[in-house]
Amino acid sequence: MDRLKQMESFVLVATKGSLTAAAQAEGVAPAVMGRRLDALEARLGVKLLLRTTRRLSLTHEGSAFLEDCQRLLTEFDNAEASVTAGGVKASGHLRVTAPAGFGRRHVAPLVPDFLARHPEVSVSLNLSDRVVDIVNEGFDCAVRVGDLSDSSLISMRLADNRRLCVAAPAYLQRAGIPRHPSELSRHECLTLSSDASQTRGWAFRVDGQVQHLRPSGRLDCSDGQVLHDWCRRGLGLAWRSTWEVAQEIRSGQLISVLDDFAAPPNGIFAVVSQRKHLPLRVRLWIDFLKEHYAHPRYWEGPTTTQPSMENA
Repeated sequence: MDRLKQMESFVLVATKGSLTAAAQAEGVAPAVMGRRLDALEARLGVKLLLRTTRRLSLTHEGSAFLEDCQRLLTEFDNAEASVTAGGVKASGHLRVTAPAGFGRRHVAPLVPDFLARHPEVSVSLNLSDRVVDIVNEGFDCAVRVGDLSDSSLISMRLADNRRLCVAAPAYLQRAGIPRHPSELSRHECLTLSSDASQTRGWAFRVDGQVQHLRPSGRLDCSDGQVLHDWCRRGLGLAWRSTWEVAQEIRSGQLISVLDDFAAPPNGIFAVVSQRKHLPLRVRLWIDFLKEHYAHPRYWEGPTTTQPSMENA
């Protein structure tokens, strides 16, 4: 059986949520989709999907394989498109949405260069911290940071997103350096308010297991940029992404703590509603972001010596 067809069927079933829905989308019987999945699992020697009469869910291996399959199938489509499109130029209107803070720093500054490369394309950029419904609101692509919850959409990983516990030198001199995540309860922690999008708390790897903590303090806010500013002013510890604080860490304005307990990174993703028949302007936009985000230097700021706090 064709490996590509097995992968396509697996992605379709996983994103549609059922064999029946996937079979209807492809115009085949559910039994056909089932045989393809059985053959794929047999060939790989792992269980990808847990199937019952009422629901279908991905195993841990299935979740990881789904992301890889989506990426490989997208690259396959792009390879075909680069041949069949020949000298065809991208054109039309591209509608993109991204989180406000990340979008201001790492999406909006790239748009002019993209337009310079593709003069027949126009762009509308929406920056919002709510999770935009790209299908019903008519967006071509969303840039999203962190864990993705909607498996019905197609995601392509653009870069890792690592989270850090940081503070200003003045705060650490005053309050001391936490040596273990359990010590956060004795510190002023600057947290997103309960109505914000960060729902799982601060993540640390302790004794080989990822733990999510919900520290507290006298200050919280629904705007991450405000928390960032408060942190720089020495008002407490904050849980921020490297894309937001890398330059300040390198300059010494902020210092990362509890690095020995760092949790594995989540991701920065391009999200679209479908993989097949993606307009050329959307494929080129995603490739453009990958091109920039793939370079480690893109995320780095000016090199300066970070002050030591070991004796604080």
